[in-house]
Amino acid sequence: MASSQAILLLQKQLKDLCKHPVDGFSAGLVDEKNIFEWNVTIIGPPDTLYEGGFFNAIMSFPQNYPNSPPTVRFTSDMWHPNVYSDGRVCISILHPPGDDPSGYELASERWTPVHTVESIMLSIISMLSGPNDESPANVEAAKEWREKRHEFKKKVSRCVRKSQEML
Repeated sequence: MASSQAILLLQKQLKDLCKHPVDGFSAGLVDEKNIFEWNVTIIGPPDTLYEGGFFNAIMSFPQNYPNSPPTVRFTSDMWHPNVYSDGRVCISILHPPGDDPSGYELASERWTPVHTVESIMLSIISMLSGPNDESPANVEAAKEWREKRHEFKKKVSRCVRKSQEML
């Protein structure tokens, strides 16, 4: 069963975002009856390869939020070293709290309950601005980012164009 703390916290964050929108993204519920599933649209950050794009994603919150992180999955086409081929975003703050079993991340880089929808979205926008190709979710995209930047740019341009056509 969902914790009332999670429901109240998500309702507050949604209300705050509606009252005080944040540049770079918009968010709302997928279905008014389910506070745990949000539609988000990320606007491609200026001066990046993603500029001009409107990328849709689903943010799914666990029943024990904020003790565990949500998952974020792009539903728009996305070519990025830190996005799995199924659209799931792979950034440190969305990894479960505590020590990293593979020893790559510090516990301080991982999820903590102080994160909000806003801080998560700003981290994803930052990820679009500067990929981390050291621990890629999409090895092919990371390899292309490092070795064939021209090919990488072409694929990202296609994603941007496709996102604009979906409007």
